[in-house]
Amino acid sequence: MKSHEVDYRIIGNDMQIVEIGLDPGETVVAEAGAMNYMDGEITFEAKMGDGSRAEEGFFGKLMSAGKRALTGESIFMTHFTNAGKGRKTVAFAAPYPGRIIAVDLSSHGGEILCQKDAFLCAARGTEIGIAFTRKLGAGFFGGEGFILQRLRGDGLAFLHSGGTVIEKSLSGEILRVDTGCIVAFTAGIHYDIERAGSLKSMVLGGEGLFLATLSGSGVVYLQSLPFSRMADRILQHAPKAGGGKKEEK
Repeated sequence: MKSHEVDYRIIGNDMQIVEIGLDPGETVVAEAGAMNYMDGEITFEAKMGDGSRAEEGFFGKLMSAGKRALTGESIFMTHFTNAGKGRKTVAFAAPYPGRIIAVDLSSHGGEILCQKDAFLCAARGTEIGIAFTRKLGAGFFGGEGFILQRLRGDGLAFLHSGGTVIEKSLSGEILRVDTGCIVAFTAGIHYDIERAGSLKSMVLGGEGLFLATLSGSGVVYLQSLPFSRMADRILQHAPKAGGGKKEEK
């Protein structure tokens, strides 16, 4: 199914919103709870599946929903459609501080792999599935799990990252990255996990026990502040339970 051709603009700096313009009959598919605001003529409906395969039956949709459950996401996706006359807008917000990335799948060979919580929304016709890393060890030691989301199509998809986003182009080079800092990469990139140096470095270096190794040819999107890292810092400085001052009698 050919993706709908949507227009967009990204608003803001550190807490961004993507505002998508839909012509009559056009649809954008989003993660549940991502919508921020929309025009009155926009209708929305929660559905199993991304709608990329119009001929897909109930059991096919159920299987797709089951795969999404493996990533920890909702089994339902919300479809927003312009049911009015003239162009209407719907906006989606990132769930934590960072940047929204607009990815034209047609310019990346029609496919991109992303971390399971990076997907925000996409033009209808985009197939949103899952992919497993080739080695089970990469899943157990990768920090972010071995299940990735696979986006396929020829339209626009929108991802969100924590902090600042960095785009790297590889042409046969090797890039070693903290596993949580990966947002997405194109299909020509090979993903693996390696030990982070010597035992001393692993224990005392503060960089984690394992690093992701990216090689091949393609594009890699990285983030400066993974949500897991930010959450760990917040928990470290949160008041301990029962740690408040006792009231004097």
